[in-house]
Amino acid sequence: MSVHKNVKRVTTNVLQEMKNSGAKISMLTGYDFSMARIIDSAGIDIILVGDSASNVMAGHETTLPITLDQMIYHAGSVVRAVERALVVVDMPFGSYQGNSKEALSNAIRIMKESGGHAVKLEGGIEIIESIKRILTAGIPVMGHLGLTPQSIYKFGTYVVRAKEEAEAQRLIEDAKALEEAGCFAIVLEKIPAALAEKVAKSVSIPIIGIGAGNGVDGQVLVVHDMLGINNEFSPRFLRKYANLYDVMLEAVQNYIKDVRSGDFPNQNEQY
Repeated sequence: MSVHKNVKRVTTNVLQEMKNSGAKISMLTGYDFSMARIIDSAGIDIILVGDSASNVMAGHETTLPITLDQMIYHAGSVVRAVERALVVVDMPFGSYQGNSKEALSNAIRIMKESGGHAVKLEGGIEIIESIKRILTAGIPVMGHLGLTPQSIYKFGTYVVRAKEEAEAQRLIEDAKALEEAGCFAIVLEKIPAALAEKVAKSVSIPIIGIGAGNGVDGQVLVVHDMLGINNEFSPRFLRKYANLYDVMLEAVQNYIKDVRSGDFPNQNEQY
């Protein structure tokens, strides 16, 4: 545990040292300055500026609608709040698939305009060319395998991935390909725990799980889910560490009541 307790700034090298020493890596999403300041102050290792902002911040049904400009806006807000955590920024749908030159250009925009520390791309062997080109610019890349939300219309469902042997084998091959290409870490989403543990042991880079069991090197959750702000999402892998929906609802209701009754502001709350 001494590896990450003593660092002033988490880097990709620190994460590798944590894996090597057996220290678990903690990761949460963040989309704005105020929330990121709290998460960073708590001592989180990685803040992911996720394209899940499309869901939790903008109310879209999927992650697909969010744009590169919007991701840069959210990422810049987070970076300005952070003193310790590594800030990883999701590259949104359409910004890297199919055209590796465009992928590099978009990754450079993210790094220059937001100040982020790394980017994350969904997919395996099919996006290796984009990953390699981004890495040539010295931009750290995190991979993402298993359930990849940007491909939801291909999958047609959010069910657990890689339960069948053929898909499981492809996932292992993809993980090894991402490592060989130069990714510093990989997120595994919603796959069987035994498979995730096998992947974590098959590669030397950190494996971060979400719905992938405890045999990996770290865990990530969407912060609004973990804090219970979003009360409409309760998958098996989610542990709610607070119930802020009810706390915030009651606070707003009490404010409305006090305004209507004339109790707010009182004598001590005015000039």
